[in-house]
Parts: sequence; structure tokens; C-alpha cells
Amino acid sequence: MKLSRGYIQVYTGNGKGKTTAAIGLAVRALGHGFRVYFAQFMKNFPYGELEILKRFASHLVLKNWGNDAFVFNKQPPSAELVSEMQKGLSQAREAMLGSTYDLVILDEVLVSIYFKLFTIDQVVDFLKVKPANVELVLTGRYCPQEILELADLVTNMEEIKHYYHRGVSARKGIEN
Repeated sequence: MKLSRGYIQVYTGNGKGKTTAAIGLAVRALGHGFRVYFAQFMKNFPYGELEILKRFASHLVLKNWGNDAFVFNKQPPSAELVSEMQKGLSQAREAMLGSTYDLVILDEVLVSIYFKLFTIDQVVDFLKVKPANVELVLTGRYCPQEILELADLVTNMEEIKHYYHRGVSARKGIEN
């Protein structure tokens, strides 16, 4: 393990850049020889930043759990999706506790709580068992107060202005 002391970081808010900040931290950590476990929840698109991270396979494990189709279909998540997400959180916990990784990132775990794919208690319990020498990063909108209180660093990404509201879709190489 590379860290003598790891902290809990939260990137939340309605602005752009939460996942990008987590990926930037992962790249920095990889540059220093850290081992990184990156779990993405509710995303299944081919994002460019994930393609480049795959090139660091010797020091990075990238897992993807679930998708957000139910949000756009305005339906509750299926039992299968909830089960898959639960499996993902359980595997991330095992990875964090396994003494292999210096940095563990739970991308979109916070919005997953909002959509009731995880309970607040499940994620709080995850935080409470974090080994002292592991850096843990949680991203997503709608961060519950209980998690804010346990975090050591909280960044709130606030949208001031966004071209999406003028009808500009996500662009390859910029937003995905």
C-alpha cells in the first residue's frame, strides 16, 4: 500500500465534472504507481475516458454495474438491476478490504442511493469499514447528509450555465 493515511472524498452536486474529477485522481494515482479499483454504477455507455483507463490494466481494475435506462423509461428499477448493483457494491467492498488497492472509486454511488438501488446505511457501512490506508472516492448527485458528515473532503459541483439547456447533446471526446 502506498498511503499511510487515506481519506474519504465526495464529489457531488448538479454540475458537470464529478466523474471527470475522479478519473483525474485515478490517473494521478496511477502515475505514482498506485493500484486503483474503479467501480461505476448506473453507466454502461462507451465513455472515452474509460477506454484510456483500460490501458492501465496492470494497476487498475474497472468494473461496471447496472445502467440508468429505468430513469429514462420513468419506471422503477427491476429486481435484476437492483441485484446486479448489490453485487457490485459487495465486490467493491471486498476489493477495498483485500489490501490490494490504494484508491477505490465508487462512481455514481450517490445517485444510486437516490434511486434506491442502495440504502444510505449500506454506503455508510462501506465507509465505516474503510481501511486507514485506502483513499475512497464517492461521486454522484444527491449526497445524503450522513455521508457528507463522514467525508473528509467534499466538493460540490455547481452548474452555473450549460449548453445542454440549449439543446446541445453530449459530444464524443468532450462529454463521453
